[in-house]
Amino acid sequence: MSTRTSRTNTSWTGGRKGGGSREPFAPTFTTPLYVGSALNPVNSSIIATAMVPIATELGVSVGATAVLVSALYLASAVVQPTAGKLAEVFGPRRIFLSGIVLVLLGGVVGGLGQNLVMLTVARVLIGIGTSAAFPCAMVLIRRRAEDAGLDTPPGGVLGGIAIAGMATTAVGPPIGGLLVGVAGWRWAFLINNPVTLIALVMALRWLPKGPPFDREHSGFRQVAARIDLPGILGFATSMTTLVIFLMSLPQVRWTALAVFVLAAAPTAWWELRTTAPFFDFRALSANGALTRTYLRQALTLLGVYSVMYGMTQWMEAAYGLSTVQAGLMLLPMGAVSMGKGGGLGEIRT
Repeated sequence: MSTRTSRTNTSWTGGRKGGGSREPFAPTFTTPLYVGSALNPVNSSIIATAMVPIATELGVSVGATAVLVSALYLASAVVQPTAGKLAEVFGPRRIFLSGIVLVLLGGVVGGLGQNLVMLTVARVLIGIGTSAAFPCAMVLIRRRAEDAGLDTPPGGVLGGIAIAGMATTAVGPPIGGLLVGVAGWRWAFLINNPVTLIALVMALRWLPKGPPFDREHSGFRQVAARIDLPGILGFATSMTTLVIFLMSLPQVRWTALAVFVLAAAPTAWWELRTTAPFFDFRALSANGALTRTYLRQALTLLGVYSVMYGMTQWMEAAYGLSTVQAGLMLLPMGAVSMGKGGGLGEIRT
């Protein structure tokens, strides 16, 4: 019996323990991964129709609610690449389940929130939790393919992950508009609870347990070096203060700008010299095509999100449309984005 055949048979046994199926990529394995991967994009878009009602009830300006958008994206930008590295150390199933629990907690905090601070905390929790799903799913899929003796994961499985992101983002505003219109803006947060409970049960029941992680090489110093903790902290500080500075315009917050410069300069210096950088400047400078692709994607997302959030607020606050109507008005944009294979997808930094 060849090594590949032996590995394949082992995979079938693992598949039966994890999901009760002899197929390595049976629905029992892929469904919780699809549901988990859809949580980030749907949460990024479902808030669009809730921002005006939130501002009205909390007595803040509509512009102030933009922090609910930036909080999730900042958390996602930091956590997604970090979660992938943590999944390699502690096991993808553990990190996946931890993320689901954080989303559940964020849904509760947001649903009970009485001020913008609590809602921002909820969005950060949701951003952290949902950002763990996609990298963990990719690690689980890659390992399952290796155990099955496959050179690469099946295209249908990878396509399903991508479709889960694009489809849920496209329908996020209409779903959010319906929820907010019928049950109130708190359901833009509370909707996470039943979905994450279902995902949690499926993940516990169907995702295979990995081997115990190596405690000898999983201490704080080893993990911090592997994930480049200084780079993560520097990147998070730089991006947070930059967003605060930009959101304060035309009023200039010099303190935020100063902190950004003081954090960004040493972070760039560190990332250029460390062996496993969180943000790989050297790879970007050496690959012009990749850099241009990132720039095009950034410009595309800037336009898409400007329309999704800006137009939604204008339609509700100035033009007088209901949340349901505003959400339905964005449905064609989501459909076009899906047809072009991108647009509103989750951040894959």
